[in-house]
Amino acid sequence: MKSDEIAVTLTDLFGEAAVSAIALGSWQVETSGFRLLVLLSEDNTWLRVLLPIVPVQEAQPLLEQLLKANFDETQEVRYAVYEGVVWGVFHHNSNTLVSADLEGAIKRLVSLYEAGLDDVFNQLIESRIRQIILAAKQQGQSLQATMQTLERFYAEGLLGEIEQTSEAQAEVIAAWQRQLERLWNEVEP
Repeated sequence: MKSDEIAVTLTDLFGEAAVSAIALGSWQVETSGFRLLVLLSEDNTWLRVLLPIVPVQEAQPLLEQLLKANFDETQEVRYAVYEGVVWGVFHHNSNTLVSADLEGAIKRLVSLYEAGLDDVFNQLIESRIRQIILAAKQQGQSLQATMQTLERFYAEGLLGEIEQTSEAQAEVIAAWQRQLERLWNEVEP
């Protein structure tokens, strides 16, 4: 893919006003929500597309989930950490890259940006719920007994917020119930 083709693809995706050339072989896409960088290597053989997602401090507890997402879910794009930021990154040989692939990668990067840490956080929560189910089943507990234990933990203040209202606590317990019911039969002891 040549430099002029990259510029046309970016303009087609974001409009002429959002795309600016910041140097030879480098573009910046500035939207109301994000800033995307597109960089060709000095020898024009590799293209890199970068989109900052969140500060690494926010993502620190979820770095393992981000790496797992790289392995299983992010397709042609990846999470990366550089200078205190978690980035969405796409690398491709520019000689074999076609416009449709560049468009798809950019859309995937924007999807990662829009999801932020929500998807990986939800995966972490689901893995923790699965661990709770596994432990309960290994102790011979039923779904109902596990829910009773969780309700007791909330009532005794071992789980939940210190100043949590009873309505908020009821919502959290209902969420636990839904998740336990959804995952209970999937976990084998």
